[in-house]
Amino acid sequence: MDGVFITFEGIEGAGKTTQSRILCEALTAEGFPCLLTSEPGGTPLGNMIKNILTNTQYNDMTPLAELFLFSASRAQHVECIIRPSLEEGKIVICDRYSDASIAYQSFGRGLPLNLVYETNSTASWNVRPDITFFVDVEPAKGLSRVSNRLQELEIPADRIEKENLEFFERVREGYHYVSREEPIRVRILDGNLGVQELHKIVLDIIHKELIKRKFKKGLLFNP
Repeated sequence: MDGVFITFEGIEGAGKTTQSRILCEALTAEGFPCLLTSEPGGTPLGNMIKNILTNTQYNDMTPLAELFLFSASRAQHVECIIRPSLEEGKIVICDRYSDASIAYQSFGRGLPLNLVYETNSTASWNVRPDITFFVDVEPAKGLSRVSNRLQELEIPADRIEKENLEFFERVREGYHYVSREEPIRVRILDGNLGVQELHKIVLDIIHKELIKRKFKKGLLFNP
């Protein structure tokens, strides 16, 4: 595929959503064709699945059911949005992707790693990110940020945000596992840094490693 696929990962409150958005804004301002999307969701069907996944009505959801719901959303997302956009030569920036299933459903929920990897491979149609930014922050700090945001917006926590500190510590461990397994693709960022300072680091990495690729008709092409 001809485009560039960038993903952001991290626990709740890490700041990955903000970094995804401002990176897309910066690259768009530079004249690059960008698509900003997120998981779960990204499509009408995916958004319906997201509503189920986040609804506290389904607190009895089993880990396997949760994995399959995330995977169903991803399969639709990749086939309908991500892969076509990459084939058009766009820079696709996604807030969470398949690494989240390793962190949340394997390390967080305890499902076997090989099961999650196999399910990821099928659901993603083997579409893999060119580069992933793991915005790392202590779970206690991330959850504090989430709590403050929810209070400001006067909205309740969703099903996953209600998980305990130990759960998010396991999730964070999962992200570090992925980072060790794929150190070239996954870049760890300090989520304690300020928004603009972190953005500058991200943009510098993108310029050095991805934007230097060949151009043709104004679109990005892999070597």
